[in-house]
Amino acid sequence: MGSGDTPQIGGKIRRLRRQRQVTQGDLAAALSISASYLNLIEHNRRKITVPLLFKFAGYFGIEAGELAQSDDARLVGDLMELFGDDIFADSDLTNMEIRDLAFSNPVAARAVLHLFDKYRELSTAPASTDTKTKPDQPHHRATDAISDFVQENANHFPALEAAAERVRHDIDNASESFEVGLRTWLGNVFGQNWRLASLPRGIARRIEDDGRTLAVADVLPPETALFSVCHHLGLSAARAEIETIIEQSTLPQNDAPALARNVLASYFAAALIMPYGPFLKACEDYRYDIERIARHFGASFEQVCHRMTTLQRSGASGIPLHLVRTDIAGNISKRFSLSGIHIPRHSGACPRWNVYSAFLQPGRINIQISQMPDGETYFCIARSLAKGGHRHNAQRRHLSIGLGCHISHAKRLIYSDGIDLANATQIVPIGVGCRICPRMECEQRAHPPANHRFKIDEQQHPESLYGRM
Repeated sequence: MGSGDTPQIGGKIRRLRRQRQVTQGDLAAALSISASYLNLIEHNRRKITVPLLFKFAGYFGIEAGELAQSDDARLVGDLMELFGDDIFADSDLTNMEIRDLAFSNPVAARAVLHLFDKYRELSTAPASTDTKTKPDQPHHRATDAISDFVQENANHFPALEAAAERVRHDIDNASESFEVGLRTWLGNVFGQNWRLASLPRGIARRIEDDGRTLAVADVLPPETALFSVCHHLGLSAARAEIETIIEQSTLPQNDAPALARNVLASYFAAALIMPYGPFLKACEDYRYDIERIARHFGASFEQVCHRMTTLQRSGASGIPLHLVRTDIAGNISKRFSLSGIHIPRHSGACPRWNVYSAFLQPGRINIQISQMPDGETYFCIARSLAKGGHRHNAQRRHLSIGLGCHISHAKRLIYSDGIDLANATQIVPIGVGCRICPRMECEQRAHPPANHRFKIDEQQHPESLYGRM
């Protein structure tokens, strides 16, 4: 393996080691290498040989190809987006220099990302002379931190899976009906019951004054109401596991821990409703048919999509997927990628991506073979959905959920049936964002690349003002 082919997998090895709570010394001893050499590998300062790559893969119980898919690719993409901002227009940084920063010193690269995040917070915050309202710890810093936290853990939390399996075992023993068993378990263990109730607008659930009754809004869809009960249960039944995960994380001490509890309780709820083993089997049996699996488990389309991204158990993993959720204005509210595709950190994604065109066909699965500027190709599905609106004249939220994988896994998805995956004419070129996309001929450009210099020719006018002259 030449140096140009050396996989930059230090970040992934470090994450896997920490997930399993293994020290550098113990892992190095297991692989018959020195701890100092492992430290250099984890920081991408030493090449990794093919035999050693297979040793790492064997130790962690994953495929060598999966291990070789570098976590640092996402870091490179985030840095590309960062340095595409107007404030760096005169810096003349090359893509190679940005990649060198990410691969040679990922810790410093992430510090640059953090600094840029802080700059954006301060530059977009409203001016205020009141120190109590100054955004020294703004809310969206925490949401970015949660997104990174989920990505660093590959959206898989074994401790919560184990806790959910213990509770589900007791629920199944109580009744063949999950809902009946859940009511029984909640009453026996926590002395609580739950009921549907008319709650004030915007309230999904609340504990009544007696402390024993969980009231769930009767306007919620059945699968959402059930998920809300399981979320509530997770905050109690898995509290110790949730707190341990947060304590062992590097989350900033602002709003992030509180948001993390909510995210991890949601993870527990999904694992309780859709247990890992049966859910993985259903994915394989039904070839990731989301609507069929949703019917099987009594879950929503979005809940199933989220659960599919968590199937990363060692020795029993699903397809490495990416997930993105956006609203009709292009605001990305959820992003996660194991497929390798880069999802923008700050800006809206490419308008060519089917996660946006899905709004034009409400409720239908939109299929696209998407190719990024680096040549990597992905199989992407997207579907728009509406939330809320269960009262007269109530406003509805319109969202689009995008899910996909690398093209090499596409045949495992039922949505690829009847599609010629090898036909180049089926490929749709997409990018991360206009500021860092090199496709000058794109007719949907909203902005020029960060390093673009205008050259206007009055004798010849291209379709796009940013096109090559």
